[in-house]
Amino acid sequence: MRDFLDRRTLLRSAALTGIALTGAALGAGPAFGVTAPSIASCAAWGARPPADPLTVLPHKPVRILVHHTDTPNSTDYSQAHAYALARSIQNHHMDDNHWSDTGQHFTNTRGGILMEGRHNSLPTLRGGTQIVRAAHCPGQNDIAIGIENEGNYMTAQPPAKLWNSLVDLCAYVCSQYSISPNAIQGHRDYLATDCPGDVLYKMLPQLRKDVARKLGG
Repeated sequence: MRDFLDRRTLLRSAALTGIALTGAALGAGPAFGVTAPSIASCAAWGARPPADPLTVLPHKPVRILVHHTDTPNSTDYSQAHAYALARSIQNHHMDDNHWSDTGQHFTNTRGGILMEGRHNSLPTLRGGTQIVRAAHCPGQNDIAIGIENEGNYMTAQPPAKLWNSLVDLCAYVCSQYSISPNAIQGHRDYLATDCPGDVLYKMLPQLRKDVARKLGG
């Protein structure tokens, strides 16, 4: 992850125009017909407090950006591994990138464990009217929900558990914010980067279809 994230911060921006709850977890519950997936809060995985006050913006996001962490494709699908991953990401983003907090709004592991990334991402998602300013993609941090998926998907296929939890999270985000599944895009659509990996990027049309199906469309 460290090598990937360092590289990411050095890449030139190629942004295109146009096209953040304490407590243990967000439990399942209906949201406009979509069941809210379980999402571990920052408090649950042991996050550090943000280095600076975070900004909550009074508008909805307009899209979802899919990322990969470019970390090893671990076969440890445990909660302990997931929480350690979240702490590692936050430490790197704060200590090396000098960001206020974890850059992305949410993290999804190979074991299908969903976690809040940046503080306040859960309550704003539940409220459905605001977004926490993030740091996952220049030009998109005020208007796009960033989801990091554990692993490297340049040549490898994402495991079923990761895929299923990604579909569940995207469907919930779309439902809460009235975002079209067609507005699910990849990091590389807005920055000169290989993220979210060639394989996962090519799967985005299927992700849009799976999310639309879950939304009843």
